Amino acid sequence: MIIDRAEVIVTSPSRNFVTLRLTTDDGLVGIGDATLNGRELAVVAYLKDHVVPLLLGRDAHRIEDTWQFLYRSAYWRRGPVTMAAIAAVDMALWDIKGKAAGMPVYQMLGGASRTGLLAYGHASGTSNEELFDSVRSHQEQGFKAIRVQTGVPGLKSIYGIASNATYEPGSGKKGRYDYEPAVRGALPKEEDWDTRSYLRHVPTVFEAVRNEFGPELPLLHDGHHRMTPIQAAQLGKSLEPYDLFWLEDCTPAENPESLRLVRQHTTTPLAIGEIFNTVWDYQQIIREQLIDYVRGAVTHMGGISHLKKTLDYAAQYQIKSGMHGPTDISPVGMAAAMHLGLSIHNFGIQEYMKHSDRTNEVFQQSFTWTDGMLHPGDLPGLGVELDVDAAGKYPYEQAYLPFNRLADGTVHDW
Repeated sequence: MIIDRAEVIVTSPSRNFVTLRLTTDDGLVGIGDATLNGRELAVVAYLKDHVVPLLLGRDAHRIEDTWQFLYRSAYWRRGPVTMAAIAAVDMALWDIKGKAAGMPVYQMLGGASRTGLLAYGHASGTSNEELFDSVRSHQEQGFKAIRVQTGVPGLKSIYGIASNATYEPGSGKKGRYDYEPAVRGALPKEEDWDTRSYLRHVPTVFEAVRNEFGPELPLLHDGHHRMTPIQAAQLGKSLEPYDLFWLEDCTPAENPESLRLVRQHTTTPLAIGEIFNTVWDYQQIIREQLIDYVRGAVTHMGGISHLKKTLDYAAQYQIKSGMHGPTDISPVGMAAAMHLGLSIHNFGIQEYMKHSDRTNEVFQQSFTWTDGMLHPGDLPGLGVELDVDAAGKYPYEQAYLPFNRLADGTVHDW
């Protein structure tokens, strides 16, 4: 089963996606997600110019060998561009292997460890009233766990507030699109930030949410790398009365030792790593049990093969999965996450944002969403097919994630 064709397809139905499409000499087709939000074309070039020539003529069955070859032969290892490209190859090969076997990928990974995947949605608002409406809307959509993001008095526009979305495909508007922060246009959007205001305000919001929705609803919150370690510790401690499922990315984790300080001061569970790319990024914080959930994405961590190894390592320390899954992960990457999550023992929760109708036109999917639970379906392979003709209707549009400035003009983590 030899790879004899490899195509890199870029489409922007309501945001940019990069898909690798591999075809074997016996006609099997596999697809993989290589989307890197705001830097999509860097991965396109890496795939087209450096990876595709290495794939032609290779045995599609040799998934592990191909992974190691692409990782080690480049010499310059790791990083989001390299690992997203390898992830796309890995997903596409698992898709092909599943189709060749007539089995869904999760069966190839050892079978299901559960009947479905608990998923959380993104509720947000600039005021408590708007936030409560968003929580209720997500509950009506079936979500049993909900991430809470709030506006902060005095700040005009910050991460995670869906009501800031103004982009409408085809409208000519240049605001946010597809319920996510990336902005189409030549330059990134500037947002404002004040950590002290945020730290004062957020606990009052969670108190209000708990008073409104009771103690049973699992609540999550994303700090989005904007705090120093001591600030993150302060926030985690102040949120303890509200029993969070987790506090995500409370501080930039490039310096993993910083999480020791956070751990010393709070028992709020910590989820880290949506910008990590390899098991080596996680090695210390897993070994020292500085986190509770691994936030890596299949798309950005070298695919199913490598993220599974990371999660198997985490399982030794009773650390669970919390895979990244907003709409900057294409339906292909989401399907890969579902198959992996269904099979591993230490699944925790799956982030899930619903894609737009245009995206679902381009990527035809077999997953189900029932009573707050995801399931990838039982079609052979990943269960997603790319409609190449539909993809061709939506060309790439330049887009950037925003950035933050403090009141004095200093660029700050976003």
